[in-house]
Amino acid sequence: MLRRQIRERKEYLYRKAQEEKQRATEDRKKKVRTALETNAPLPTDVKKDALDIQKLLDADTPGIDPLESHEDDEYKWSGVEDPNIFVTTGHEPSSKLKEFVKELRLVFPNSQRVNRGKTGIKQLVELCRNNKTDLIVVHEHRGVPNGIDICHLPYGPTAFFSLSNVVMRHDIPDVGPMSEIFPHLVFHNFTSKLGSRVRNILKFLYPVPKESSQRVTTFFNDNDFISFRQHTWDKGESKGDDPVLTEIGPRFEMQVYKIILGTIDQENIAETEWRLHNFLRTANKRKLLTNPDDDENDKTGN
Repeated sequence: MLRRQIRERKEYLYRKAQEEKQRATEDRKKKVRTALETNAPLPTDVKKDALDIQKLLDADTPGIDPLESHEDDEYKWSGVEDPNIFVTTGHEPSSKLKEFVKELRLVFPNSQRVNRGKTGIKQLVELCRNNKTDLIVVHEHRGVPNGIDICHLPYGPTAFFSLSNVVMRHDIPDVGPMSEIFPHLVFHNFTSKLGSRVRNILKFLYPVPKESSQRVTTFFNDNDFISFRQHTWDKGESKGDDPVLTEIGPRFEMQVYKIILGTIDQENIAETEWRLHNFLRTANKRKLLTNPDDDENDKTGN
């Protein structure tokens, strides 16, 4: 089994390296295509191989993206097989964190909550690798949940989020009964490349719902803070009435600060895909999960 895992990991890294080479080739082809279409001089870095690149352009099939992404391989079974999630905490969790994890088990369908005990993170990953699709580890500081790590198995990626403003179900006024039906998902303001990546990491934690499902889970991005809300809805008493929403909780805010191309036990050795650096958000108008053009359109009302 260990040899198989090593072989599959090497194959995954090889495909990722091939993707980088393919992306460089596509960039060169794009330069030649643009020069031919605009009747402009060829850039100096592609002049030598321009004829060979033109042959590659002639062989391309219109309408098909030649780039293959390792991200597609990570979630290749999504929509075919339902996710199977393992939810746990750090060592010696407080009673409040245990309660929050119990509610998270109901947030994510097909999830299982397990007391971690003294199990190390490497043992935890090996335990989940064969029969789980994702591992979620929740952290706390002085009894207050303050972080959540989402690790996709068997080879990653792993996204690290900070947690804030956590409100349990029993603290929400007029909270409705928790529904365990698969929810419909609403994602708002995830329009940048990083936003799309974060959206996919969250989206593939959920199975495909039925059309008749009356449970809605919302991830609302505002200034790179993701607000999580859950509701159920009922039809109005008469035909023309609007649907009635009932919040079922819990509530919390998330902010992504790191994504690695590996599992959670490889945090110190895996390649970092993205990290929130100090002073990266010093510009007031800079938003990481949203394209600037979309933000301007919202302000102008277009």
